[in-house]
Amino acid sequence: MITSTPSVGPGRVNSPHVGTDQPDLRDLEEIRPLIGIKSWQSGGGGFLHSTVQIEPSDCVKRLGTGRPGWFVESVHAPIGKGIELQFQGPVHLLAMYNEGARRDGDTSIDGFAASKVRNFAKKLTFVPAGCGYRERLETAASTRLTFLYLNPTVLRNDAETDYAARIHFEDSVVWETAAKLKSAIENGQAKRTPYLSALSCVLAMELSRCDGNAARDTALNRGGLACWQKRAVVGHIEEHLGEQVCLGTLAQLARVSLHHFCRAFKQSFGVPPHQYHVQRRIEQAKLLLADRSVSITDIGFTLGYSQTSSFSVAFRKNTGWTPSEYRREFK
Repeated sequence: MITSTPSVGPGRVNSPHVGTDQPDLRDLEEIRPLIGIKSWQSGGGGFLHSTVQIEPSDCVKRLGTGRPGWFVESVHAPIGKGIELQFQGPVHLLAMYNEGARRDGDTSIDGFAASKVRNFAKKLTFVPAGCGYRERLETAASTRLTFLYLNPTVLRNDAETDYAARIHFEDSVVWETAAKLKSAIENGQAKRTPYLSALSCVLAMELSRCDGNAARDTALNRGGLACWQKRAVVGHIEEHLGEQVCLGTLAQLARVSLHHFCRAFKQSFGVPPHQYHVQRRIEQAKLLLADRSVSITDIGFTLGYSQTSSFSVAFRKNTGWTPSEYRREFK
């Protein structure tokens, strides 16, 4: 069930209220607190909130739903409104700017330079657990945001390293994975913990990749692909995961020579195009394996492998498990 989740004032925690099956967006009194994600006290005794605090709260409409470890909110601010957003909590926050622009304002995360980007449609902001996030904006257009709250226990990367904060970045792969996770939480698939876990693993990997790219991008773009080139190339690869991808086609999309493309791609992503394509296939396979109604053979065919054995070899080479072993992990 989706219910509205208004901002919580300092030093106060809302009590659970029972919502209706179809809540009225105008009714900001109806709430459902985060499930399994609790407010916490900072070391200095300050009260920290488990959801983004928005002031004034009556300027926005917000709906939220979730289950232990995962929570998603949709927020709408109409044009011509001045609002301030704040968050600091024990969970990771991924903000997806579905649409919107501002006349004035800035966005900041503790320890990072503020962003004054005006048009933030289709951009993302990632706030690691414990970091302070503040955003001030005077809306120049209808603004819609999605907030994904992810417990560190479900968003884990293999390297076990801390995630880096990022403000107003663009990444079509992260966006697509986050959108799938949002949809799964909202449409009732939240009961399928293995599916949510698999999506979260993919998102963790992509955010870790972003961390590496962020470090490179600050020193780059000398020799690497520009942002628009990366979006075009990654988008094409995602649309053709189950097919052979021609290097010449990717180079044409990036509008560079084949030789320059191969060198620039590896500098931007850390691996050659073919290896990146295989990695994305395997990550998609992990999601499909979480659904036991689909056979391993069909998954291999869907991802472009002509034989189950070749799919198993590729999957084991990248994960250390066979597809069957990986599926058994999701009992």
